[in-house]
Amino acid sequence: MMNKLFNIVILFTLFALGAFQISAQSKRAVESADAPKAIGPYSQAILANGFVFTAGQIGSDPKTGTLVEGGIVEQTEQALKNLSAVLKASNSSFDNAVKVTVFLADMNDFAKMNEVFAKFFKAPFPARSTVQVARLPRDAKVEIELIAVVGNAGSLPAPRP
Repeated sequence: MMNKLFNIVILFTLFALGAFQISAQSKRAVESADAPKAIGPYSQAILANGFVFTAGQIGSDPKTGTLVEGGIVEQTEQALKNLSAVLKASNSSFDNAVKVTVFLADMNDFAKMNEVFAKFFKAPFPARSTVQVARLPRDAKVEIELIAVVGNAGSLPAPRP
């Protein structure tokens, strides 16, 4: 009990001294010319405290800004290519992804999206949520966002047994 109390006091003291302070200076916007430009007042990604938080990407061609031709397969591939470009600009990759959220215009497209998704990620797979939404920007079929660790995935500590 005394150890637990001591740890809580130390943690509180560190916070009070600002050791874990999050400020505007500890976050930085990321932009990749190889991904579509933001279509609103947001960043393609934000780096903060060792993580990259991406904005959602749809299947837009970064050169033309229009949705790629085809259906859910082509749009999922392009959305993931766009995310890959943003991750690269953030010094990260799909190997470092810890949480992915997929927004589908039609849950009936889940299996096809999942097949494409599996080509871009490897074990251990990131945690993922997939939800159907009423509508996506530009009437896209899919939008994907993620959170990843910045840097080399090989440098992550080994999991505890």
